[in-house]
Amino acid sequence: MGFEYEKIKNWPIPEGHQDYSANDCILYALSVGAGAGDPAADLNLIYEKKLEVLPTMAVTMASQGTMWVADPKTGIDLSKLLHGEQYLTIHKPLPSEAKVKSRSYVQEIYDKGVEKGSVMMLAREISDAGSGELLATCTSAVFLRGNGGCGGPTSGQPVPQPIPERAPDVVIDAISREEQAALYRLTGDTNPLHIDPKFAAMGGFPKPILHGLCTYGFAARAVISAVCDGNPARLRKFNLRFASPVFPGETLRTEIWNEGDGKAAFRTFVVERELLVLNNGYAEFDPA
Repeated sequence: MGFEYEKIKNWPIPEGHQDYSANDCILYALSVGAGAGDPAADLNLIYEKKLEVLPTMAVTMASQGTMWVADPKTGIDLSKLLHGEQYLTIHKPLPSEAKVKSRSYVQEIYDKGVEKGSVMMLAREISDAGSGELLATCTSAVFLRGNGGCGGPTSGQPVPQPIPERAPDVVIDAISREEQAALYRLTGDTNPLHIDPKFAAMGGFPKPILHGLCTYGFAARAVISAVCDGNPARLRKFNLRFASPVFPGETLRTEIWNEGDGKAAFRTFVVERELLVLNNGYAEFDPA
């Protein structure tokens, strides 16, 4: 069956559910580099007696419905699917333990033409399972390079945040560990691209690559340190565009611009290869 705009726009995505604990929050923090080098510097993220939750953990929550795109009935060409952008809005600081549920839906599919493909905006709302209170909204821009000409709108896609032309206000380096991808996959993303050398080679990589959302978490830690005084509860939005893959063990350098009024811009490079890996970063946070 072919890819059809109306069919995918209204695809019934299963509701997701998850019970998580303080241990899950600590595992997530460790999986995005917290505690590396100096555990005392990240004690609020890895010690259960004073635990604060990284807001980017929301991108891993109640995500059971995300694999619907692999259903052959969708007509989606998985070999040409690419996670291009990630957006996160935090409506309320995440508790250190909760039962949550998710509602996922396709916001829109922007048709770039037969030659270029389409961009699907896929949203997932995370709510407290008991009260129904909305905690976070995660939105992914997924490039469907093999599914152009679907008949969706040709304009209206969110515009990437420009990076300031002046020097950054803060630069933060963080070293990813050789086992970083093996650790991050315990949060739920078990794609063999990040663990199996033979599978990575099939994708054209010399070895398994780091999850893009793991690099996303590294950048969030840097931004929280730079503009939120290390308080993760102050972060409200965290958006970016994925530019290039990272290999575990590489050094991630995040450049941050404080734009005032609770807004910041950022981008991330791999130091060893002088390569831009995260671009057009935009964050909103509660002023002190």
